[in-house]
Amino acid sequence: MNTLSYKTVSANAKTVNKQWVVVDAQGEILGRLASKIAMIIRGKNKPEFTPHVDCGDNVIVINADKVKLTGNKFSDKTYISYTGYPGGQRFISPKELMAKHPTRVIEKAVRGMLPKTKLGAKLYTNLFVYAGAEHPHAAQSPTTITL
Repeated sequence: MNTLSYKTVSANAKTVNKQWVVVDAQGEILGRLASKIAMIIRGKNKPEFTPHVDCGDNVIVINADKVKLTGNKFSDKTYISYTGYPGGQRFISPKELMAKHPTRVIEKAVRGMLPKTKLGAKLYTNLFVYAGAEHPHAAQSPTTITL
């Protein structure tokens, strides 16, 4: 019996195989889309997943302005931020946020599903969200996937 075939292989920065993928958000539900994107960015869809290594893919999201929210969340949900000053708590609904910055709704949803560590901050840099159907990453020759 060959005992070398039973060794667990941990990925590291040199052995990771990172790819570029394009996800179309048109008509998708925000939370379901964000959880699948977070799983791809984290690398949990790969057999060589290692929890402490950035082994996920780079994800390009297009048509972010056409994402859907179910129920009354589009007007009732609130995002809370704090300016750092007394009385500086700010509230904004997804409807207002989509009017100002259509990409931030997906960015906030995915960021909330990534680890709250240094690795999570590094993983977040692998997400690229665009409001329209065009993206400037054609040189990376990304593959289009459907979720």
